[in-house]
Amino acid sequence: MHAAPDAYFGCNVFNTEVMRSMLPKKVYEAVMRTRTLGTPLPRDAADVVATAMKDWAVSKGCTHFTHWFQPMTGVTAEKHDAFIAPCGSGVILEFSGKELIKGEPDASSFPSGGLRATFEARGYTAWDPTSDAFIKDRTLCIPTGFVSYTGDVLDKKTPLLRSMEAVSRACVRMLRLFGNENVQRVMTAVGPEQEYFLIDKASYDAREDLILTGRTLFGAMPPKGEEMDDHYFGNLTQRVSDFMRELDEELWKLGIYAKTEHNEVAPAQHELAPIYTTSNIAADHNQLTMELMKKTALKHGLVCLLHEKPFAGISGSGKHNNWSIATDDGQNLLDPGDTPQDNMQFLLVLCAFLKGVKEYAPLLRLSSASAGNDCRLGGNEAPPTVISVFVGDDLQRVLDAIEKGESLDGTGKERFNLGVDAMPQFRKDTTDRNRTSPMAFTGNKFEFRMLGSADSISCFNFVMNTIFAKIITDFCDELEKAEDFQTALNDLIVRSIRENKDIIFNGNGYGDAWVEECKRRGLPDYPSTVEALMQYDRPEFVEIFEQNHVLTHAEITSRKEILLDNYSKTVSIEAKTMVDMARKKILPVCIAYTKELCDATLVKSQLSPMLNISDAVENTLAAEISDLTAGLYDGIEDLRSQLRVAAETKGIAEQAMAYRKLVVPAMERLRTTADALETLIPQEKWPFPCYSEILYNI
Repeated sequence: MHAAPDAYFGCNVFNTEVMRSMLPKKVYEAVMRTRTLGTPLPRDAADVVATAMKDWAVSKGCTHFTHWFQPMTGVTAEKHDAFIAPCGSGVILEFSGKELIKGEPDASSFPSGGLRATFEARGYTAWDPTSDAFIKDRTLCIPTGFVSYTGDVLDKKTPLLRSMEAVSRACVRMLRLFGNENVQRVMTAVGPEQEYFLIDKASYDAREDLILTGRTLFGAMPPKGEEMDDHYFGNLTQRVSDFMRELDEELWKLGIYAKTEHNEVAPAQHELAPIYTTSNIAADHNQLTMELMKKTALKHGLVCLLHEKPFAGISGSGKHNNWSIATDDGQNLLDPGDTPQDNMQFLLVLCAFLKGVKEYAPLLRLSSASAGNDCRLGGNEAPPTVISVFVGDDLQRVLDAIEKGESLDGTGKERFNLGVDAMPQFRKDTTDRNRTSPMAFTGNKFEFRMLGSADSISCFNFVMNTIFAKIITDFCDELEKAEDFQTALNDLIVRSIRENKDIIFNGNGYGDAWVEECKRRGLPDYPSTVEALMQYDRPEFVEIFEQNHVLTHAEITSRKEILLDNYSKTVSIEAKTMVDMARKKILPVCIAYTKELCDATLVKSQLSPMLNISDAVENTLAAEISDLTAGLYDGIEDLRSQLRVAAETKGIAEQAMAYRKLVVPAMERLRTTADALETLIPQEKWPFPCYSEILYNI
């Protein structure tokens, strides 16, 4: 029998319970002050913590430690060092506070966007004491930030930590205006819902595109996709159920609050949702979740695909980022309460959110921009590329009434009666769940639905935090100068609703009417990653990052260059893979099958005078396949030509745009031709597994 989860939950985590049992009381209290108030940890305390960490890790079979960090590559990184140190003719095990606090990985081969030259190698990892150390693969992993020798940020986590500090400063200041003198810290929390695909490893190994790019670059639609809606929340197959069970166990050992799992809309697609936790810890946990999904899948003969669009024609995968904000005394600042029209603190927070989203929508858009996500956004399966906010009918009535100066009766929440005596009545939620909205209010949080499944959640959250801190700070500047706080507060809320109501849309974001309405409202639209990333270093955006001490101008510029360069490299790899597969695998099969048809036609024509046999089918098929094969060859040469033009284009931004405007359309043209050929060539002759084999084989 398996042990109950509460018996082993967090067993591989150096958490507060372990620290309480292993650290002297004064050191433990110092660590807790660092975690709750953000105060620096004294060096002598760090030495004690390091020794305790080492002793705990060694007792669990560890021989090495690593500073675990999140560079701009999009994946995590680690350099392992042994605990051993020379002692006479043998060794001793040691781990110092210096080694805990600071590491020195080589920074020369990580993306820096021009912040560092290749020959300038030194970089530093710095311990994040607010996130628990953990054991993975018999190695003590210490969550860290990553900076260059000059102090410039080279990772995705450090800006998130800085943005969390900015939110706390701004919100504590706001709460003082409401008379709250007890709150010392305000934290943003995140619950990222992770979508993914599981496919059989044999199918994966047979497809060069999946191996090299994470998605199928060719593939005709199968007779059945997701039309019947029968996969969504459907019965789990045994292999998937076994995978999910083992994944849960491994996540729980790492203290990750894996809670909900189910089949998603598309065949072979699934979802895992955790319980909320503090933003930086949630970011660490999500990176670990993606890593463990891949490792665990392999144990079951499966491969986990985290690409946003592994299969054209069916729904892709996102990562729904549920963002909330809470105080250290237990308040959720996004909880409207039973009478939101009277909850002025909530209304001020809501207005700050709406104003921030409207004024800085391009930043939120680019926080989810990637080549993979371009394949998914706006495709009637994911939110459109225009940012808007859904608040629901109840809150909309409150906002309308406040704007017009009208009273609103607090009628309470509606109750459902299902008409069956044995079934309970229950309260209706404050809002519906608008699946078409990029950013939906869902009761006491906002759900940002644009993030791609492979994305780090750090990017969106440090952007959202920075924007929110900026607007709350501006609100405080205004309210602190007011002679009459209540009057100024009411005026500010009314004005904010009036000025920012255009960002609210409670309808169908997939509808054509919304596209026209966006234009009428003047809401910005950046349909691809390249257009979105070009907005990163606008002066007004640089200003809010610098004012809140989240990123410098140089760090913003470097991120823009890294992400644009990553886009170009991603598209280039995909296009080269297409050329390789089309020339070496698809083209020979088409030529060979055409020859078979022609040979059959020749035989039939020779026998026709004696047996009156028709060769019309073979002639027709041979002609159609021959024409498409010629088109395939032309498409290959066209793609090769566009690749050369893009590769020779000077300038990072200009090159990314060339890949977007020239290479991506050429890839689409080549795919259209190849997919048409797939429907005509016998399945057993096609050079790699088709969608039906891949999607319905687990």
